[in-house]
Amino acid sequence: MGGSNPYIQPAAVRLPSKKYTLTILPAQRVIEVDPAKLPYSRDGVKGSILEIVLGHGLELDHACGGVCACSTCHVIVRKGLESMQEPNDAELDQLDNARGLTPSSRLACQAVPDGTSDVVVEIPSWNRNMVSEGAH
Repeated sequence: MGGSNPYIQPAAVRLPSKKYTLTILPAQRVIEVDPAKLPYSRDGVKGSILEIVLGHGLELDHACGGVCACSTCHVIVRKGLESMQEPNDAELDQLDNARGLTPSSRLACQAVPDGTSDVVVEIPSWNRNMVSEGAH
């Protein structure tokens, strides 16, 4: 999918200027993020957690294609929240619909780490898509 949502103001982000690691729980997958290789995929904001995760072959539900129009890519940031921009109103509106919301919840399609610290995110168990579809 991919693209942008013409009905919202794009998130103001700071792209990373140095390498950092992104750890995905519970998979215990550690990704070294190289800013020179962004974007890794075309879903979500450039440099977003969603874009990085998908670009490294991991699955993360994102029903709207990463355009901040749903809450299916909800993740919980366990470490490195301070390295991301504050959520804008559009993200906060969608997070209101997320199940199991925490103070460190973010939409993976909008949260962009700036590389000032390593990041650990958890994909909640109820948000993991256990269905695997073949190529269409």
